Amino acid sequence: MLEMLLNPRKAERKPWEMFFVGTFYSILSILLVHWLFSENPVFSEYSSILLITFMVMLSMPFVFFIFKIEEKRDYEKGIRKKLFGSHKKAVLSLTWLFIGFVFGLSLMFITFPSLVGHSMDAPLKQYCLINYPSQYDGCITKYEGQLNNKFEGFVINDHAIDVLTNNIYVLIFCLIFSILFGAGAVFVLAWNASIIATAIWIFSKSSIEKFPAAFGRYMIHGIPEIAAYFVAALSGGIIGISLIRYDIKDKRFLETLKDSINLMAIAIAILIVAALIEAYITPLLF
Repeated sequence: MLEMLLNPRKAERKPWEMFFVGTFYSILSILLVHWLFSENPVFSEYSSILLITFMVMLSMPFVFFIFKIEEKRDYEKGIRKKLFGSHKKAVLSLTWLFIGFVFGLSLMFITFPSLVGHSMDAPLKQYCLINYPSQYDGCITKYEGQLNNKFEGFVINDHAIDVLTNNIYVLIFCLIFSILFGAGAVFVLAWNASIIATAIWIFSKSSIEKFPAAFGRYMIHGIPEIAAYFVAALSGGIIGISLIRYDIKDKRFLETLKDSINLMAIAIAILIVAALIEAYITPLLF
């Protein structure tokens, strides 16, 4: 188990094991931020950003290694007819990593609020900006610093176009960060994991008994949505590594670029389905 948590080369062997990597590193990040910065009057105000930073630094070797072997696989196999299948393990590994992030963060937000401290500040503000754009200040006042209070219901944006627009925005950032920084898209995804964990905390009303239902509510549309982000991140990561290894006129780069464009098309299609689920199906079930 320890080797799996510390060795990036195990990342694609069994994708579901990345769930434990994400859970372990998200919890470890919260503990590190608390132990190192909770008593510092300056750094404690930025705990939420430091939390994301630690999550990114700890998981970056896993994500970079996955991108690297996928780019190599693209060239060596040269298989176009089974495009998504050839990257299936990578997408599953990254998706399980994200689910682990969400699980670990939301569990800590609900069960150990004293350790969380200011680590929820920025995700909570972003949550209010997304769900209460016209009542932003009231949302912050209602939830901030009230981890143990009972909450009333909250507003969900149920318009598919609005949901899809926001998701496309995140998708583009994943692509750009992956191209420019290799595994840099993990920052965008860790940030989104913290926002979803905050939403789970609110939906569960800070009750561990309601945690399974709250977690399930967001995973129904969250899993395909995050899978789409990872497909885009994988596409950008492959392009980024190819730009380093090959000339842009090289046949190998052009083949890899073609593969990446097809991956982006798949990502957008998955994102459309996820937006429809989030807007119309999830509210009916919960």
